[in-house]
Amino acid sequence: MTNHIVKSYDAEFAELDRLTAHMGGLAEKLLADAFASLDRRDPNLAAIAVASDKAIDAIEQQVQERAILMIAKRQPLANDLRHIMTVLKIAGDLERIGDLAKNIAKRALAVAGESHPKPLMNGLRHMTELAMRQLKDVLDALSTRDAVKAREVWHSDAGLDALYNSVFRELLTYMMEDPRNIGLCAHLLFGAKNIERIGDHTTNIAENVLYLVEGVAMTDERPKGDDTSSMIMTKQSG
Repeated sequence: MTNHIVKSYDAEFAELDRLTAHMGGLAEKLLADAFASLDRRDPNLAAIAVASDKAIDAIEQQVQERAILMIAKRQPLANDLRHIMTVLKIAGDLERIGDLAKNIAKRALAVAGESHPKPLMNGLRHMTELAMRQLKDVLDALSTRDAVKAREVWHSDAGLDALYNSVFRELLTYMMEDPRNIGLCAHLLFGAKNIERIGDHTTNIAENVLYLVEGVAMTDERPKGDDTSSMIMTKQSG
């Protein structure tokens, strides 16, 4: 961050970054709690996770208000304006990650009374672990302005996509083998899709970190894993 003659300007940027980091920490915890509630079929933890999304929404509102005030008061140019606009975009992605994690917790509430074999959760567990690692790494990259780490996160999204498609096929097999599994597996499928979408938003953040550090927007096509599930859904809707 560039040092400004007016020290309060630097303080405003620091506060903007602090709020964004706080949002990221809350999003990480919400995702962890949401999956834990689904894995343990714990309605109490699920309810706590659902309610905690409000704090993320509130901080995003603070970020927006502070950014607008800074633009109006400081009339920033070049790097300063890029910093503000990038933080706004990142805050928006973190808010969406919170929403998607909340949706996973809602699935946990829906299946809290149902038992499910442990192997059904293995794929979702691996997806969540990878999504959590990506989110932590991209938040670290944002904090340290580490373009190398941000680019690693960007490339790792293909792995999460591949895991999602594997989970999709596995759950589809369970539903085909026994219609009694359809309700439960449908909720788990939606949960898996939410995790995959969290990976997409994490990739958005990685792109914005790269733009913040390097000053150039990424134009490369995103690496994608196997898209079997997307093709199946397209054929079913056609």
